[in-house]
Amino acid sequence: MALSEALIRRPSVTPVDEGALGVLEDHLKPLGFECHRLPFSQDGTPDVDNLYARLGTGAPNICFAGHTDVVPPGDLSDWTSDPFEPEIRGGRLYGRGAADMKCAIAAFVAAASQVVAAHGDQIPGSISLLITGDEEGPAINGTVKMLDWLKHKGEVLDACIVGEPTNPAELGDMIKIGRRGSMNAAITVLGTQGHVAYPALADNPVPRLLSFLKTVDDHVFDQGTDHFPPTNLEITTMDVGNATTNLIPARAAARLNIRFNDRHSGASLSDYLESVRAEVFGAWGGATEMQISISGEAFLTPPGALSDLVAGAVQTVTGRAPELSTTGGTSDARFIKDHCPVVELGLINETAHKVDENARVADIEALTEIYGRLLTGYFGLG
Repeated sequence: MALSEALIRRPSVTPVDEGALGVLEDHLKPLGFECHRLPFSQDGTPDVDNLYARLGTGAPNICFAGHTDVVPPGDLSDWTSDPFEPEIRGGRLYGRGAADMKCAIAAFVAAASQVVAAHGDQIPGSISLLITGDEEGPAINGTVKMLDWLKHKGEVLDACIVGEPTNPAELGDMIKIGRRGSMNAAITVLGTQGHVAYPALADNPVPRLLSFLKTVDDHVFDQGTDHFPPTNLEITTMDVGNATTNLIPARAAARLNIRFNDRHSGASLSDYLESVRAEVFGAWGGATEMQISISGEAFLTPPGALSDLVAGAVQTVTGRAPELSTTGGTSDARFIKDHCPVVELGLINETAHKVDENARVADIEALTEIYGRLLTGYFGLG
């Protein structure tokens, strides 16, 4: 529990580290981990500090990936206790990052420490940690650049466990074996401002935008797959910026998000949106602007050796057979999947990003045991 508390005490709101990575180094170096601090910046984005630590030099190399950065706590008066002063109440550890995901990092370090103490030089491979300070932010100067650094250095990851909070209600409920893709689109329809009493002298962009939005909102992308729910489009905002009752606006804008399964790609869905734009506005006329950004592609680590190993460790400790799921938002696993098989397992996500974020002390201890069994199972240490 001491490491969890030490990490929570560091107010490492993205992109500021505030010594959180140093806390990890202080625990990992005495175990024999070689630690590399990897600060990155780009195009005016803030500097982000990251950590890659590895014990051993041989293969296979099993990696734990996570992040020490946290979201802002919001109004401090809403918290029962200081979000950066950990406090145990009623069997729960409270503090920003307790659920997402400083306690999971601490659990893995504790598990690695126990495995090293028990088996030492008998470990037939390597244990590593890939810890970023940029997961809750733009994810530009964190995991992506660390993976590039690893590739340049000839470092190979053979399997990866991401410690995101994956469980909806109880520890052991769920393992993530993939994630849906996510993309955003912003569309603006341009018209001509005018008086509502003289519509022939104006060009109202709102009906054209509504036609576009109805077309994409009514579209059925698919019925889902064996491991993914159906692709879903949500209109997140629509605005004309018009506070005047007798004025036809000059522009109308909307934004939408698509969460998609592995039957689609960001490119194919971009093509779809562009085709609807051409069809709708080709018929109506008028100018439009559309910007599309892809946050991550859908991916799946098919059920197999890695998910079986993790599920077995979970069931041994908790007695639960975890669901293999692809639900939820994006995580840094979307980058790691290009380098090795990756699954996600952490604590309960119920209080992540909320006021009075917390994790059960018993769950942190059980997760430590799960990670320990996972490591010994991976290396065949018994």
